[in-house]
Amino acid sequence: MSALPNLVPVEPGDRENFVKMAEQHFLELNPEFTPAQDWKASYFENIIGNRNYSLRWIVTGGQRAGFILYGIEEHRFLPRKTGAIYELYIVPEQRRKGIARACVELVIEELQKSSPSKIQLEVGEGNSAAAALWKSLGFQKVSERLVMPAKPKVVQ
Repeated sequence: MSALPNLVPVEPGDRENFVKMAEQHFLELNPEFTPAQDWKASYFENIIGNRNYSLRWIVTGGQRAGFILYGIEEHRFLPRKTGAIYELYIVPEQRRKGIARACVELVIEELQKSSPSKIQLEVGEGNSAAAALWKSLGFQKVSERLVMPAKPKVVQ
């Protein structure tokens, strides 16, 4: 990659373009992803409306190559801050060019300005390319997250 990507704030007027790209991201992670009504109505607004989140377009060569969502969280139990990288998406035709790595290095530098005790993220099961990227940047696996799906409500 010849030039660093630019991280450009996603603005409220970018809603339609962002949601379209986010849907593609989640479909790649889970081919059965179908946006629920609350996701359609609130996902973008909740991100944009939270001052602790930073949502950025990843721009390279004048084109949107993806997006990254990151932020600073208060520790649940201690007087500490934690950096978090929530989502990273690079469009397929821009992958394997060093864009994700360069973008993440910029974001880590920005997060470290808030002096977090750590920076954390999650990698979906089976996403070995993402896991390799994060490990190459110094992230270590420290836990495994288990989730129990909600039982469907019975309508009578």
